[in-house]
Amino acid sequence: MSLFLPGRVVVFDYGEVISRTPHASRDALVAATGVPAAELFPVYQELRHDLDRGDLSVLAYWRAIGDRVGRTWSVTDVHRFWAIDFTGWFEVEPETLAIVEELHDAGTRLALLSNAGFDFGDPYRRSPMGSLFETVVVSAEDHVLKPEPSIYRDTCDRLGITPEQMVFVDNRAENAAGAEAIGAVGHHYTSPAGLRSFLQDLAATTAEGAPA
Repeated sequence: MSLFLPGRVVVFDYGEVISRTPHASRDALVAATGVPAAELFPVYQELRHDLDRGDLSVLAYWRAIGDRVGRTWSVTDVHRFWAIDFTGWFEVEPETLAIVEELHDAGTRLALLSNAGFDFGDPYRRSPMGSLFETVVVSAEDHVLKPEPSIYRDTCDRLGITPEQMVFVDNRAENAAGAEAIGAVGHHYTSPAGLRSFLQDLAATTAEGAPA
């Protein structure tokens, strides 16, 4: 079945939807920082919101982590940690990205909406993956995080659509629900197979509702 959704725009989250969970890079970060995972990653995750909102630079983010775990890190140290972490997020889930490409090739409009720092904007847009999206929205650039309603509305405005035309896919249930709260269709992503089934059902419903 063709994944063509006329009149709709499918908007994808990136992390752990298109990308895989970066297990190998997390192991490498533990080795590079010398901080046990149980100590490092709760702080990494807590402060990530400030990075993704654009309130912290990459350098300030890693130095804030260092302060919390009792380490002092040079710019050289931070660059090493950043490179390990950053590149880890670019291992994609090929089945999911293949679905994105299939949607694109069928003529369905696509966009990306990601809670991410400033450093992800150009790589998202200029990567081969980026050629599939007509708009890329990065939370740090808007200084607002999902599931705040304004970031979904801003995405709709950039696309020139109403919220009812948006289909939003995210691995976090609260973010999918945030899109639904403004009138969009939300899908809580758990697997490529589940995503494909959801989109096929939606495509079939859309086709049934189209004028003869």
